[in-house]
Amino acid sequence: MTRQGTFKRRIRARMTKTGERYGAARRVLIEQASDGRRTWVAEPELSDESVRAATGRGWDEWCDIIDTWPGHTGGHTAIAAHLQEEHGVDGWWAQSVTVGYERITGLRLRYQQPDGTFSAGKSRTVVADTALLRELLLDDTDRADLFPGLDTELRSPPTSKVIRIAIGPGTAQIALDTQADGRVKVSIAHERLTSSEEVERWKDYWSEWLAAIDGS
Repeated sequence: MTRQGTFKRRIRARMTKTGERYGAARRVLIEQASDGRRTWVAEPELSDESVRAATGRGWDEWCDIIDTWPGHTGGHTAIAAHLQEEHGVDGWWAQSVTVGYERITGLRLRYQQPDGTFSAGKSRTVVADTALLRELLLDDTDRADLFPGLDTELRSPPTSKVIRIAIGPGTAQIALDTQADGRVKVSIAHERLTSSEEVERWKDYWSEWLAAIDGS
């Protein structure tokens, strides 16, 4: 991707975030660039202090380093590998710095994954029987009762620890962990969504669903 293409993506990302028209968003980014300040299209998930403590550099420094590397247009995997191989950043932090760079420069929107799709996550500790809830999720008829009005399909073997279910526009991974007090923590990762708007809708759905199955 050319620098011009990257800049256009930053403009569109700002338009999505602020509601500005193309010309207005472009003008703001140009003005900010002329002030010598790096424009952050979106905030990274980790603070500048935490990334500096772990890697020795803050966000602006890492963004400058990545931008000046000729291979930075090669995508997420290439950048993360470069950080590991050339700058000695360990695997998890190389991924985190790459995601932060993508967020700051507008290459990745909120909730967006490296492949361009989006993921919604929700979890809650509920009063329920872990074994029974698992059986309900695995059985086609019972699962229809758990998700009324929605078509679902089991996408994982019955013995899998994490249950994968096709639902709506994506696939939900549901993990059940029994807690010391007998309750069960239900963790949901709804993947392969197509937009950040879908993420918000499904986060609301899963919040309501978790509240509905809570027997407390």
